[in-house]
Amino acid sequence: MQVQDGLPATQRLRALGVIVLGIAVSVLDGTIVNLALPGITRDLQASAATSIWVINAYQIATLALLLPLATLGDIVGYRRVYLTGMALFTLASLGCALSTSLPMLAATRALQGLGAAGLMSVNAALVRQIYPKRLLGRGIAINSMVVAASSVAGPSIAAAILSVASWPWLFIINLPLGLLVLALGSRALPRNPVAAPGRVRWSPVDIVLNALMFGLIFLGADTLGTHGGGMPWLALAELAAGVAAGVVYVRRQWNEAVPLFPLDLLRIPVFALSMCTSVSAFCAQILALAGLPFLLLDSYGRTHVQAGLLLTAWPLGIVAMAPLAGRLIGRYPGGLLGGIGLGTMAAGLLLLATLPTQPGNADIVWRMALCGLGFGMFQSPNNHTIITSAPSHRSGGASGMLGTARLTGQTLGAVLLATIFSIYSPSDGQGPVIALFLAAGFAAVAGLFSALRIREQVAAR
Repeated sequence: MQVQDGLPATQRLRALGVIVLGIAVSVLDGTIVNLALPGITRDLQASAATSIWVINAYQIATLALLLPLATLGDIVGYRRVYLTGMALFTLASLGCALSTSLPMLAATRALQGLGAAGLMSVNAALVRQIYPKRLLGRGIAINSMVVAASSVAGPSIAAAILSVASWPWLFIINLPLGLLVLALGSRALPRNPVAAPGRVRWSPVDIVLNALMFGLIFLGADTLGTHGGGMPWLALAELAAGVAAGVVYVRRQWNEAVPLFPLDLLRIPVFALSMCTSVSAFCAQILALAGLPFLLLDSYGRTHVQAGLLLTAWPLGIVAMAPLAGRLIGRYPGGLLGGIGLGTMAAGLLLLATLPTQPGNADIVWRMALCGLGFGMFQSPNNHTIITSAPSHRSGGASGMLGTARLTGQTLGAVLLATIFSIYSPSDGQGPVIALFLAAGFAAVAGLFSALRIREQVAAR
């Protein structure tokens, strides 16, 4: 039975609760272990250099499988992919908590990332499925707010847990949450699969090529950013191998009616511009949020608690703006709303970069909040455009591209920040300030991409 225009209000609320909880847990786990790495290294008797695989294994597995699982959702149904992903994520979380060596923890983290890919790949497609068209903007706004807040809340939540428990509890806490999502989701999520017309080829060769392309490029970028001065040959080799895999992969996908790598969607101008907007904006965000703690702690002399409280002004700005952005969707072109939001974010970043030598807390907070308000104004309309510009039978592919754009932008931002810090010291404030100026530039570029969509969107209306 085909759901014609969303679910009834009560069922919609239950389904949204399942989706929000699942995506929050999966996004949080991308960063929640960062603060625990020293403890993990000590307890598992590993080196600091190898402990980074606790993070990388999760991110690579998620990136590598997002698009294949998104297409699988188009074939077999989003509910099935989502619940299977949640089951694997929960089981892998138990494996993480019970790990007795770093290789075991890295392997279970990779399984966790695979489960997270199942959640992220069809998350937005499920929102499109459960909400009627007239309320879809609000549903996407809620979803976007949760993703944005979760992506920056990991260290704060980790600090709270680690203050009373050891690092395995970062994973144990996922068990009751995962079981709750499975129990509620089996009843609340719509059952209907959305089958793509035409011949869909879910080839193992293409899945491997997709994983190699994203995995090798991620590894090459990470190596270049963190060890490029000592191992440029390795970074360049990984990047070259990733690009080569990508060329073969895209050539195989070029003439597919429903490609695993959504070239059909990227041929839609407004979709392609929205993807460029998203990658640039998330790059700007991670450049700022990863660089600001160095500025607050080393240059401005704030304590860890004070720095954490000051940084919360950014996600609070996103949360405050999300409901308004959701109501404006449909009334004004998403390109216009995104351009205004990203212009606001760029202004906030420039103001942070030009703070006086010893700023007061209020001076920092209102600038942080301005960045968050701008990001919140951009994200929901941009996500709405990405999802609705794709045909309904390709909602899974569009949903997968949402997560891919976010992770790609964050990876690019992290690599650029590591490169800046390898040249300019982060402790004297110079490195973080340069990162903030660069972040403002990326936000402005994202605003330009967004503005270029206005004519396309007005013509569509």
